[in-house]
Amino acid sequence: MDSQVIVKVDNLSKEFELKRPWLEAIFKREKPIVKAVDNVSFEIKKGETLGVVGESGSGKTTLGRTIIRLVEPTRGSIFFDSYYIEKLSKEQLKKARRDFQIIFQDPMASLNPYMSVGQTISHPLEIHTNLSRGQIKQKVLEILELVNLSPAEDFYNRYPKYLSGGQRQRVVIARALITNPKFVVADEPTAMLDVSVRSQILKLMINLKKELKLTYLFITHDLASAKYICDRIAVMYLGSIVEIAKTYDIFTNPLHPYTKILLSSIPVPDPNIKREKILPKGEIPSATKIPSGCRFHTRCPFAKDKCSKVEPALKEVEKGRFVACHYV
Repeated sequence: MDSQVIVKVDNLSKEFELKRPWLEAIFKREKPIVKAVDNVSFEIKKGETLGVVGESGSGKTTLGRTIIRLVEPTRGSIFFDSYYIEKLSKEQLKKARRDFQIIFQDPMASLNPYMSVGQTISHPLEIHTNLSRGQIKQKVLEILELVNLSPAEDFYNRYPKYLSGGQRQRVVIARALITNPKFVVADEPTAMLDVSVRSQILKLMINLKKELKLTYLFITHDLASAKYICDRIAVMYLGSIVEIAKTYDIFTNPLHPYTKILLSSIPVPDPNIKREKILPKGEIPSATKIPSGCRFHTRCPFAKDKCSKVEPALKEVEKGRFVACHYV
């Protein structure tokens, strides 16, 4: 394995069993299974930001949470730094969590309204370190300054309801970074923010990445944000990755039909520029009944007979570029 690879995911799957009405559970033996993440594989190098994009319901959030075992994987392996995350015991996992953290999408939902900013950010240090109260407070004040919540003393005793959306998200970021992790999953960190605040948070994340030598998995449905912050992009559809490439290549020369459709849907601010829109057919299939063959063939405007029969593997078509399509 490349020594620069910090995260390697191999054939990772996460399935959820749907609850059924008791009468249906008695007479129907087959249990409906949602394949939220289905045989996903990729690598992330140290200091890199890998973006994961796709429509709502494509499995992006489940993928991010499964990698750091907030959700237990059904199958597959997750290599991180020097060990396999899925093999850790509960006690080992608790100790390892200081090295990988998550920034949640909704700051209001992820912050305890009864804990002050200082208490919220201090909590991980109380779990993972033996620092004194004075040392912990000093570290919290330093991280508050780092995420531009200044003066830090003014924010230390405030509660989430007295903060703006952007300030709350900075607190969530500070809490994730207080243990000095090596790898951070950012789950749509700007989705709940006003457009004017999004760019500020993205700039902050880029600066923190450089200063703290972080590695990101950046989950988003906003392709503009992905273009701004990501080094490479993985495109997900119905629980599977259909294309992985450098950000520049994704935006200048998308190869998978689904990637082309996503990019054609981005609005152009200049009314004089007309972009050809590629529209998918129908609705997204249910994750409990994934189509045979290529899972995108039911909506693909370029589908042929082979697409409905044979599932394409994610193959390297150029150096560092992977596509799951028979007709690239």
